[in-house]
Amino acid sequence: MVLGTVGHPIKHTEIKIVDIETGEVLPDGSKGIVKIKGLPVMKGYYKNPSATNKALDLEGWFNTGDIGWIAPHHATGPSRKCGGMLVLEGRAKDTIVLTTGPAELEEAASRSSLIDQIMVIGQDRRRLGAIIVPNNDEVVAAAKRKYSLDGNNGLAKDTVMSLLYAELKTWMAGCSFQIGPILVVDEPFTIDNGLMTPTMKIRRDKVAAKYQSEIEALYN
Repeated sequence: MVLGTVGHPIKHTEIKIVDIETGEVLPDGSKGIVKIKGLPVMKGYYKNPSATNKALDLEGWFNTGDIGWIAPHHATGPSRKCGGMLVLEGRAKDTIVLTTGPAELEEAASRSSLIDQIMVIGQDRRRLGAIIVPNNDEVVAAAKRKYSLDGNNGLAKDTVMSLLYAELKTWMAGCSFQIGPILVVDEPFTIDNGLMTPTMKIRRDKVAAKYQSEIEALYN
């Protein structure tokens, strides 16, 4: 074993790394969800098919919930002995564990014309939060209606936050959970900037990494 790794897979065990959003198998050196398969892996939870189906796919791959990567093979250099070894970097905390998942909250909030995109955050936090990309034209129009504003001068941050919180309260009134702190960002989540998958799903891990310091500030 090499320091910093957990070594090669044990006998009769396979390991693969998959994209946290798409589930696609990633090449060596790429970080993602660690999945394992083989004789030492459990067959399922006793008399709990629902839990089994969440943990094991139809091909028998077990989702460990760990984030990691497999060291690439090199013919020369100090890393030549590391090829194929697994490196773990933590748990997949971008996936928020709720009864219905973050989708319920995001779908409800997205019905607001003031919200262009939203990603719920808050794994292992005392309350849920959200990163919001506002629809600026609609926000300005709403501010003019509510506060009788004139001109096209930029809106104060407090005004924007107040409008967005009001929208969240309105559209998420029937949800099981509510949103606490929010982070308003200007850059949309797109395929080009790597924050969305080709199938238009938000790459939660990428967004969380991009705004890591701002997210930490929300909860301090």
